[in-house]
Amino acid sequence: MRPVLLDTSVYINAWRAGEEADSIKKGLSPYTPVWLSAVVLEELYAGTSRSDRHVIERLERDFGRVGRILVPTLRDWTRAGQVLAQLAAGYGYERIGQQRLTNDALIAMSAARQGITIMTANERDFARLARFRPFPYQVT
Repeated sequence: MRPVLLDTSVYINAWRAGEEADSIKKGLSPYTPVWLSAVVLEELYAGTSRSDRHVIERLERDFGRVGRILVPTLRDWTRAGQVLAQLAAGYGYERIGQQRLTNDALIAMSAARQGITIMTANERDFARLARFRPFPYQVT
């Protein structure tokens, strides 16, 4: 089984629908290793209220215990920058457009390095990134 990483969009959509973090993985085989990106973790912390922070803390603790938190390396950062530059040239993105995609590019480059499939509800941005540096992703 290829490991998967759930993008921030998957967590947010599930929580808005009233689902618990564990139920987000319901469509996956129980043998599929699931990873958490440090970038996704940062986005979740940044977007959560103080009263809901315990949910994110639990997610961090659980993934940390099994050693499945994916942290971007220096090479991931440089590849993300290279892909963003190509994307800007190909689509005419200004700096603000690149800035918006930085986190997705970091998630994509680090997942690609590890051979992890990204599950996302954000098809448009990940499809554009994949044009310049192919990586496996699946739209939920």
